Amino acid sequence: MRLKKDLARSIRRGHPWVYRDALAPAPELEDGAVVEVLGKDGRFLGIGFWDRRSPIAARMLATEREFDPVRGVAERLAAAATLRLARLELAQTNAFRWVHGEADRLPGVHVDVYGDVATVRFDGAGARAFYGDVAALLGAEQRIGVKRVIDREARGVADDRVEVRENGLIFAVDLAHGQKGGLFLDQRENRAEVGSRARGRRVLNLFGYTGGFSLYAAAGGATRTDTVDQARPAIAAARRNFERNGFSVADERAGFHAVDAFDFLERARRDGVRYDLVISDPPSFAKNRAGLPLALKAYRRLHTLAAAVVAPGGLLFAASCSSQVGRAEFVASVEAGARAAGRHFTLEGTRGAAFDHPVVPAFPEGEYLKLAIGVVR
Repeated sequence: MRLKKDLARSIRRGHPWVYRDALAPAPELEDGAVVEVLGKDGRFLGIGFWDRRSPIAARMLATEREFDPVRGVAERLAAAATLRLARLELAQTNAFRWVHGEADRLPGVHVDVYGDVATVRFDGAGARAFYGDVAALLGAEQRIGVKRVIDREARGVADDRVEVRENGLIFAVDLAHGQKGGLFLDQRENRAEVGSRARGRRVLNLFGYTGGFSLYAAAGGATRTDTVDQARPAIAAARRNFERNGFSVADERAGFHAVDAFDFLERARRDGVRYDLVISDPPSFAKNRAGLPLALKAYRRLHTLAAAVVAPGGLLFAASCSSQVGRAEFVASVEAGARAAGRHFTLEGTRGAAFDHPVVPAFPEGEYLKLAIGVVR
């Protein structure tokens, strides 16, 4: 494949994507075909694999001509496992991301581990064809002990409900139907941070899904947790997660609310209800750049309502999983929302995804999760 745009420096620095409109006309190839990418001057730049339909026509694997795709994939899977196992104790945490695509030099494939089950997601037909035998490679890694591999996009997946451990807490995951399995692995370290700050606090978890942040807060000594999510099945799952960890759902220390988060906040503000720690972790508000203005407007409204119910001197944990929203403009939306509520937000710091969801300098597009932590006065 020959480039018609000058992307040589970007590719040599490690950027893994070559868009179709950057290429000179190319012959028809099958999905997953291994290709050599040449610069405008005809010089070799690297090896990748082909996708017939995606705007990303080639995903780069290496800048060395000697790269062996078969051996290289196996070696990189092993290296990714080594990085995770160096920081995880499987007896305490057996749910994690094994392969984070481009950041692990395995572009177009993501592998999550839930106990002895691995789930695989391919970014397009090219990746699916190129990594066709990845299930066998995953099962061969004895250090992790995967017994089953599930293709998340395949039809007819069985109902797979398993229990996993995260920092000693027990969660149920539904690998066939649950969004991200019912446990957002990228928020693991941020959940632990909430747990470490929750003692003696009244905690509100907005867009709480299956109660991950709430459960950490309860385990950390919160005086009360309120979990809010408009999906009734998610709230039911949150209750069950509390129960399987030995926390009562029948007393005044745990509330579960199957309502819209915005409506809940409006009522809480009107009724003068205040919380010492508020977590806001909504779904993505911007699917593409065109949706960015409306997304920022929605974030400002959300942060206005959230700041209004934080007790003076309390903490606000505001998250965004919208890759289209930059870190600086997201923090600005939190600050603007607090001002609109007549409050002041003092940023303590920002965080991103857990260590097993790395971001590499050559691929800043991989940064999507942002968490702003601060005090509201």
